[in-house]
Amino acid sequence: MGTVLVVDGANVVGARPDGWWKDRAGAATRLHLQLMVADVPQDRVVLVLEGAAKGGVRPGKDAHVRTVHAKGNGDDTIVAEAKAASEAGHRVFVVTADRILMGRVERWGAMIMTPTWLLDHLD
Repeated sequence: MGTVLVVDGANVVGARPDGWWKDRAGAATRLHLQLMVADVPQDRVVLVLEGAAKGGVRPGKDAHVRTVHAKGNGDDTIVAEAKAASEAGHRVFVVTADRILMGRVERWGAMIMTPTWLLDHLD
């Protein structure tokens, strides 16, 4: 069916101390733009944003990147996206360093990728 990379936007942005906390929306915009041109091995990318970061990128699809705004807890949205992709027959990869979230998505067969792995593909 294909491969899907679900990105914990807050976790990836927070992995790089570049002043993101001063402008969460701007940091989300930069991450989205980087994902648009990133050379990742997955077919599709789902960027999950929460809180103030949602102001940086509108929800919806741009080429192979789909941005999802969490209605509440970002982790719950990431799990829902991983579950939906898995149930649709896709091989799922989730980018996060959150150990509790890792356990939750691994239940749906997701492979875990670290924020460092993703950042290496963005540079």
